[in-house]
Amino acid sequence: MATHAHPCTDPHHHVDDAAGFIGAVERACGERGLRLTPIRAYVLGLIARAGRPLKAYDLLDQVREGDGPGAAAPPTVYRALDFLLANGFIHKLQSVNAFVACHHPSTAQHSVPFLICDRCHSAVELEDEVVVGALDARARALGFVPQAQTLEVHGLCAQCADAASA
Repeated sequence: MATHAHPCTDPHHHVDDAAGFIGAVERACGERGLRLTPIRAYVLGLIARAGRPLKAYDLLDQVREGDGPGAAAPPTVYRALDFLLANGFIHKLQSVNAFVACHHPSTAQHSVPFLICDRCHSAVELEDEVVVGALDARARALGFVPQAQTLEVHGLCAQCADAASA
């Protein structure tokens, strides 16, 4: 079965430009009739600038310490995360309870596999329709009606694996 190459399968592909990423999310919100409030944009920016999975309590600390919109209470931050998740702008890595920016915020919420390094904690979002489709098809063949997929593969990234073998 042939796979289609996508930039997200490159381990070096990630959100490099937080301002550009937020701009893409703002455009997507405008196209979809959504409102990116200041706190939502601030939380999104923190996640995008982190360059690695960011846990909710780390986000809360950064919001409290930062120069963001007011002294955001935890429920406000969690509501911002819920909005960003529901609209496909970020992903939640269930196994490590952390959030990462989505590589392509102009698309709706979608399922993608992640490769998570247990040493450096990097996370690579793989856009692999073959894997996602195979899981969906297999579940449906068993009479199961999937509503969401979470596929997270833990191990060592290439850099950490090289360092471990040296």
